[in-house]
Amino acid sequence: MSEPESSAVYYDAELRPHRSLPLNGFFWVMALLGGASFCIGVGFILRGAWPVTPFCGLDVALVYGAFRLSYRGARQHERLTLTRDSLTLERVDVYGARQEWRFQPFWARIVLEEADADRNRLYLASHGRRVPVGTFLAAGERRKVAATLRAALARWREPVAER
Repeated sequence: MSEPESSAVYYDAELRPHRSLPLNGFFWVMALLGGASFCIGVGFILRGAWPVTPFCGLDVALVYGAFRLSYRGARQHERLTLTRDSLTLERVDVYGARQEWRFQPFWARIVLEEADADRNRLYLASHGRRVPVGTFLAAGERRKVAATLRAALARWREPVAER
């Protein structure tokens, strides 16, 4: 049995920030940095400069903290879904709080404001409302999302134009 047309999905994308170092790589970077810092600290102790050793651990702790903040930022994501009835943007922030915006697809517009080749802003707009989309993405990725979402909206509008 086929699913009803009202639940047909024309577009479904989950947008996530890019992190180039996977968790396994993070473990190895921290192990290498910790091991090197330990060896350097031992070298200072053997030369009689033991007050330097706490700083050898401090640099590892600071790098670890910076990576943890970066990975926490990767928890945020957005989901764009275009169905027969609505265009939905669901946003989850780094703390897990959810927000949702619904647009009627016939009136929805995809606005891509280009500042220059490396900077742009993507918005969903309708009836005076503008919601930013993919603020954590690179400019090229936002262009790609805008193009695919525009194509999906054009496919959605085809049956409407035929009536």
